[in-house]
Amino acid sequence: MSVDVLLGLQWGDEGKGKIVDYLANNYDLIARFQGGANAGHTLYIDGKKIVLHNIPSGVFHKRPLNLIGNGMVIDPVAFKKEVEQITAFGTDVRQKLVLSKKAHLTIPTHKILDAASEAAKGKAKIGSTLRGISPTYMDKIGRNGLRIGDITLPDFEERYQKLKAKHEQLLSRLYDFEYDLEEMEAEWREGIEVMRSFKLVEGEYFVNQFLKEGKEVLAEGAQGSMLDIDFGTYPYVTSSNTITAGVCNGLGVAPQHIKEVIGITKAYCTRVGAGPFPSELENEKGEEIRRIGGEFGATTGRPRRCGWIDLPALQYAIMLNGVTKVVMTKVDILSEFESIEVCETYKVDDKIQNHLPYDLTKHKIIPIYRVFEGWQSSLDNLETFDQLPSKLQTYIQYIEEQLGAPVDILSTGPERNQLVFKVVEEVIA
Repeated sequence: MSVDVLLGLQWGDEGKGKIVDYLANNYDLIARFQGGANAGHTLYIDGKKIVLHNIPSGVFHKRPLNLIGNGMVIDPVAFKKEVEQITAFGTDVRQKLVLSKKAHLTIPTHKILDAASEAAKGKAKIGSTLRGISPTYMDKIGRNGLRIGDITLPDFEERYQKLKAKHEQLLSRLYDFEYDLEEMEAEWREGIEVMRSFKLVEGEYFVNQFLKEGKEVLAEGAQGSMLDIDFGTYPYVTSSNTITAGVCNGLGVAPQHIKEVIGITKAYCTRVGAGPFPSELENEKGEEIRRIGGEFGATTGRPRRCGWIDLPALQYAIMLNGVTKVVMTKVDILSEFESIEVCETYKVDDKIQNHLPYDLTKHKIIPIYRVFEGWQSSLDNLETFDQLPSKLQTYIQYIEEQLGAPVDILSTGPERNQLVFKVVEEVIA
């Protein structure tokens, strides 16, 4: 009947996986529409941690089927490892997941090209996850790519060798970079065999048939809005459209099918890798947020840069996505602070403004903060907003006023049940 969208409003790592995991049984299909193994959606199943990179976060639930959409790029090696992890939890993943034939494949030389390109940039590197994402999307746009559906074709090996030869030529001409392809290829071929054991579908027909039958679909985003290839902090961005518009071409659904857009933000800000970050705290408070919040990348393990919540960036992301509901995660991490700050506006080249400049890397940006009293009390065992500390209620109300969108859910810890709701009936229904 409709497609709801759940996506990140910051630079990724907002806690999307947990919220998808919580909402999953409200839907008949959970579909990833962009990105690939550069994503890291952390779930806790019976107290055990699992990080999903390619497979949608609804895979552990009874009701929904899960789809890897055509807008994704999939590394068979990472996919095989993920299947093995999920199987170890007792889930028959082959009964819960289907793959769009039009999703593109990452091959070993894509990852080598990624590493060689990043190394060649030196201090100008953009902070790639080195998963081969960018080179795979480049081949997609250049009309050279391999797609999942190609693994069923009799000339698949010939297609693979042709693309590999192109990459090897690029590596020899452009980079002085050593690599061992033989071992990587052996793992990759094992991954291809695992993919052949899954049901492959024409994803666009598959999704639209669900809608035609009156079923509910949730589109699960990866990374965050500020990393969008068109609207993010270019060139420090990912290689796909991470915003709501990416759902249409990443799944093959028309815009009129999109209903709710659920935007996820932390109660503060983080970013992994290089790139502009106006509200970054390069001091003891930033270190304290990282320590308390365990802020290390789920995919790379790199320490995340930390800072106060950035309202101009959030307002921008909400405008781009058409957000109807906001979920705020990691609120509990700020519970120890005597005061909480909010980046309300920017001072850009001596001018106060609340919109993002064309290129954040080319301007001197000074965040202008508003200070709130911290709530300094535990958020354990709370269920509704009226149970929250009054100072936290004040903080949330201010955020809502500034964003023009309701904050309907707060996450107060990593477990599924550590959620606080504005109106329980509306969220669960």
